[in-house]
Amino acid sequence: MNDIKKTLQSQRSFFATGKTKDLAFRIRQLHRLRDSVLKHEDEILHALKSDLNKSAFEAYQTEVGIVLEEIKCALKHLAGWTRPKRKPTPIMHFPSTSYLYSEPYGCVLIMAPWNYPLQLTMTPLIGAIAAGNCVMIKPSEYSRHTSEIMEKIVKEIFPFSFVSVIKGDRDVNQTLLEEHFDYIFFTGSVTVGKVVMEAAAKHLTPVTLELGGKSPCIVDETADINLAAKRIVWGKLLNSGQTCVAPDYLLVHSSIKERLVCAIKKCIKVFYGDAPEMNPDYPKIINQKHFDRLLNLLHSGHLTTGGQYNEDTLQIAPALLEHVSWNSAIMQEEIFGPLLPIMEFDRLEDAYSMINAHAKPLALYMFTTKRENADTALKTVSFGGGCINDTIIHLSNPNLPFGGVGDSGMGQYHGINSFLTFSHQKSIIRKSNIVDIPFRYPPYKDHIQLLKKLLG
Repeated sequence: MNDIKKTLQSQRSFFATGKTKDLAFRIRQLHRLRDSVLKHEDEILHALKSDLNKSAFEAYQTEVGIVLEEIKCALKHLAGWTRPKRKPTPIMHFPSTSYLYSEPYGCVLIMAPWNYPLQLTMTPLIGAIAAGNCVMIKPSEYSRHTSEIMEKIVKEIFPFSFVSVIKGDRDVNQTLLEEHFDYIFFTGSVTVGKVVMEAAAKHLTPVTLELGGKSPCIVDETADINLAAKRIVWGKLLNSGQTCVAPDYLLVHSSIKERLVCAIKKCIKVFYGDAPEMNPDYPKIINQKHFDRLLNLLHSGHLTTGGQYNEDTLQIAPALLEHVSWNSAIMQEEIFGPLLPIMEFDRLEDAYSMINAHAKPLALYMFTTKRENADTALKTVSFGGGCINDTIIHLSNPNLPFGGVGDSGMGQYHGINSFLTFSHQKSIIRKSNIVDIPFRYPPYKDHIQLLKKLLG
């Protein structure tokens, strides 16, 4: 554990040199990261196959491609992001000008999860480097192969005093959280997020918490059923449902439920065949613990299709569960697997009330052909982000911030928002020495009427 202290001390010394604040330095490091990801692409894809059985297409689509897009965005805009931003100045401060300066926090900790181990490590790393920080990365021990290739990449291109990878179990996590970092970026469960926030509070360390929750998918009676089914199945079964923004449960208008369920069953068969649990391109559950947990949840309702499993490969066929209530076990936790509970509603108001009676979700998806229904949902329900007539894809746009609200997290990142997350915005007024209006100084005399005009 002394290695953690020594590494952090080394990073503090390196940050104190000011090198990471240089724009050219940051750009060089982002180029090196991009080149190394491309150089090791095959190894990365192989690692993701070993950890989660992701096909090369899915691994590139949801991990490598997103990382490269984020680097591309940062390189294109970083000069503009770092430039001081002029802001309006109230007339009472005349003559002066106001600016915002972005400065790095210093030494930051990124704690990454196992479900998208490359993307959810490298994307915040890109923001931290772009903002000029030194970084300590703690990847998940569950996705061991991907953690190893990320450690290899980092060691090849960065001095450990700038970016380092610390591997290990919960004891290592605890040791890291005892240290005083200048910022902590955590992605994971609500339970562990609370532990991180409690530890950070002891040092008054600011945090970003990217958590999860039960993200609803609403399908009203006007929806394009076949297209909705295709996009729901795609989003739900990416990474075998082990996605923080996966549709966690369906709320379907009762008049179309049977047609939608039929369409979903057809899509599952088209995508993954008659026996998904034997499909070599269908992702697996990360480990035995989560595999067993999901098998237990299969008893939460009436299983209408799927649920077959392959214990040798830890694959579970997509399962649809009906006759589920809010008291069912599957509705008490984030599923994080290929199980999809289906519930009905007759009025959209009832669907919104059901969602709002529970913790704010990370995502919400709505399928409808009526714009006013979509607009009402956006106004009525609080959630992190989402899509109308699709699933998942909002997080792949670097021009949109990604993050949760309430129990689903705090803080946002991607694109410029990653840069802002890892930057302190320093407010500065530059006052002229040419003119010094005596109005603000004592004795105040009868100046209050003028003050009211200026500030009223």
